[in-house]
Amino acid sequence: MKRILRRRVAREAARLLYYNLSGEYKQAKEEAARRLGVAVLPNNFEVAVELDRLAGEVEGGDRETLRVDLRREALTVMSRLRAFHPRLIGSVWRGTARKGSDIDIEVFCHEREAVIKEVEKVYPTTRLEHVSKTNEGKTKRYLHAHFNMPSGHEVDVVIKSLEHLSERRKCEVYGDNIVGVTLPQLRKLLDENPHKRFIPKER
Repeated sequence: MKRILRRRVAREAARLLYYNLSGEYKQAKEEAARRLGVAVLPNNFEVAVELDRLAGEVEGGDRETLRVDLRREALTVMSRLRAFHPRLIGSVWRGTARKGSDIDIEVFCHEREAVIKEVEKVYPTTRLEHVSKTNEGKTKRYLHAHFNMPSGHEVDVVIKSLEHLSERRKCEVYGDNIVGVTLPQLRKLLDENPHKRFIPKER
């Protein structure tokens, strides 16, 4: 019975996230439990599984096309930023991107102004934002460069110092390490298996 309740809460939390009625997993889970009148909370992985299922049900085959389109656009941006060790992460790397997903790319350098200058050569509407991120109890602050591709898809380039290049962090949703793919790896992925997904097995 408890497992069934967890699944119901996870599904409702996924619905809240998909339709942008909640902005983060914790909030969505708590609101879902409140709406259903239960005290059971699923973990983030369970919500992610339901969110992925819901996106597939709503978007159908268009989602498969979107996955490849976003990866190709990521390749364009990463090729432009190849001097800064770009790495594709987030839902576009995972293969779980859905309608409204942005393209998350990390870059690493000593001079962040050089990244901004390179981005603004092609994407002059770049918006800069400092974002604090807490992972495993440690809070760090990074500069994000946001801009839109001609298609309308948003790109979020996170600028990190070079010493973070070999750093690995645990994913708060799936529980594995955030590995991502480099520019050569993304080229190979698009050539050989553009629909491949990088998500651990359901626990």
